[in-house]
Amino acid sequence: MEFNLRDYQKEVVQPALRGYNVIIWLPTGSGKTRAAVYVVRNHLEKKTKAKVAVLVNKIHLVDQHFNKEFQPFLKDKFKVVAISGDSEEKMFFSHVVKENDVIICTAQILENALSNMEEEKHVELSDFSLLVFDECHHTHKESVYNKIMTRYLEMKLSRNGSLPQILGLTASPGTGGNTSFEKAKEHILQICANLDAMGIMSPEINFEELQENVPQPIKKYDVTEERPEDPFGDVLKEMMKMIGRYLDHPNLPHELGSQIYEQAVVELEKTGAVAGDRKMRVCAIHLRKYNDSLMINDTVRMIDALSFLDEFFQKEKEKKRLLDGHDDFVFQVYEDYQPILSELAKVPDFENPKLEKLEKILLTKFQASKESRGIIFTKTRMSTYCLADWIKKNRKLQETGIKVSNLTGSGISNQTKHMTQNEQRDVIAKFRQGDLNLLVATSVAEEGLDIKECNVVVRYGLMTNEIAMVQARGRARAEDSVYSVVAKQGGKEIRREFTNEYLEELTKQVIKDIQQMPKEEYREKIKELQMESVISRKLKMEENERKRQVFKPTEVIIYCRNCTTAVCFGSDMRLIENMHHVNINPDFKIYYERSGGNVPIPKKFEDWEPGPAIKCANCGQEWGMEMIYKSVTLPILSIKKFVVEMLNKEKSEKKSYRQWKDVPFTIEEFDYVDYCQNNFPEVSFDSA
Repeated sequence: MEFNLRDYQKEVVQPALRGYNVIIWLPTGSGKTRAAVYVVRNHLEKKTKAKVAVLVNKIHLVDQHFNKEFQPFLKDKFKVVAISGDSEEKMFFSHVVKENDVIICTAQILENALSNMEEEKHVELSDFSLLVFDECHHTHKESVYNKIMTRYLEMKLSRNGSLPQILGLTASPGTGGNTSFEKAKEHILQICANLDAMGIMSPEINFEELQENVPQPIKKYDVTEERPEDPFGDVLKEMMKMIGRYLDHPNLPHELGSQIYEQAVVELEKTGAVAGDRKMRVCAIHLRKYNDSLMINDTVRMIDALSFLDEFFQKEKEKKRLLDGHDDFVFQVYEDYQPILSELAKVPDFENPKLEKLEKILLTKFQASKESRGIIFTKTRMSTYCLADWIKKNRKLQETGIKVSNLTGSGISNQTKHMTQNEQRDVIAKFRQGDLNLLVATSVAEEGLDIKECNVVVRYGLMTNEIAMVQARGRARAEDSVYSVVAKQGGKEIRREFTNEYLEELTKQVIKDIQQMPKEEYREKIKELQMESVISRKLKMEENERKRQVFKPTEVIIYCRNCTTAVCFGSDMRLIENMHHVNINPDFKIYYERSGGNVPIPKKFEDWEPGPAIKCANCGQEWGMEMIYKSVTLPILSIKKFVVEMLNKEKSEKKSYRQWKDVPFTIEEFDYVDYCQNNFPEVSFDSA
């Protein structure tokens, strides 16, 4: 395939062609990936024993980069392979690396291979001669990109082993949430230091050519007024006030249906769980669901908000047992008001005005051209399903020939159904081919999704940062594209969009300033930031290790979060594959029940498979799931479903944790042979 770069692309790749570590900063749609392919090909042709890893942070970008960019332009001379979470090749990653010239994979797969010591999976950074980081602005804090680059920096500073060349690609490094020039500069310099970059490359000589070839969409603010009447929302608020009066807690915020209120009731639930106060915990859980319902009502239809609550109460009835009068009270409130909500949801006059505005935007574009393609970005997975359902049931929109689907992440969520990687691939392929012409997506589609025909992008009631704004806008690539912001008049979303515009300009000013820094000053600053980063990481690791030694596992009691039943000791827990926290006490099974069939997980695992979900035998609280590990069944516990009590001579405390890594005691690695010998005495383990 013929390989031509535009002059502005040739300009920005020059230092990379000479082997320097650089960040290429180009707008979305300007051919960053194509420029990277050019660098990779040049690298493979000129360097002996060259080996390249192209790292992405979204699964669907693995296939896109392989099919549209790297394979077409490299297959004549080089072996290119794509590996993502559901690829069997990750089971023998080391072999795949040896047998191929270019490996395109999610960063997590490389990080796993770097830390896994099994021969068929393990690789070293020194096995590669070039690493390409797509969307490299993610190389900060605890991101997977930064974990990989921290290994690199430790090798560099200790002069231990040969290091690969680094190439970063980004459309917007962002300001890290900083609004001042100096803080924003510090943030971007930190990204440069993390990537060991000698500079940020953007077109100067050929800037006009860049502007001519990358047209920007027309930006519109499609602002709506408040609902004239919202009796559905008023009833939800009255129900919340009833529960609030029953709880009689002095510090509940008055801003019902807001993030502030959600944060308050989340903290209230934690407090209730730790204190064993069921009244507080039960009320907090229900208040959060009503708050969620208010936010759904503000985003999509009344019927969507009602369906959300109906589903919640149905699941609660199926899974949990009503333990006391607090459960009776909250269920009775819903039973009393549900028929009223159901009737109000049928009245079109009370419907969300944002939907009417969205309808006009879509009608304008899709009536004008049958070739139109669009993406609607919205905050939650649930709202993608609700909006797609509304579009399918809207007669006017269907008459324009709109064929819609939702596109969400593949991570498992309690909120709503996740998409498998194959489902994601199928939707994206249909969108490319024109079998679908409208996607309703979460942020999974913001970065990198390359559909040249896309001519309408809508950010629907979103509050995100300037990077997400730039990325979403960059999906509109066709001529005469429209980028629309749908939000309430005077709302936080509009104010955030204006802030994002300011931060986008601030980013440009900061990058220009960094590019003009004297070389020696820049190098000294990068070196200083790298030293600080490595030292900070080591100190943090030591602090985390110290925290894990505060209590012995035998001094830890774990309670069901819902009914406060003590179910196990910390010493009953073991760690499998540095990921799964299982209870190995054979008596633990009396405390839980299995629920339903095997948990569907859209990935293949080498040594284990999922079993059914598990729940508390006393109250029905979900706890986690069983895993079948090398033919042995073990319960995996989700720590956020429990409360942990720590007791020793010095101190006593009860806490709730969101992640196992934060608990203040050490969990031993699971010893498979030892477990089998202790639990299956009838089986002979003597070697033949």
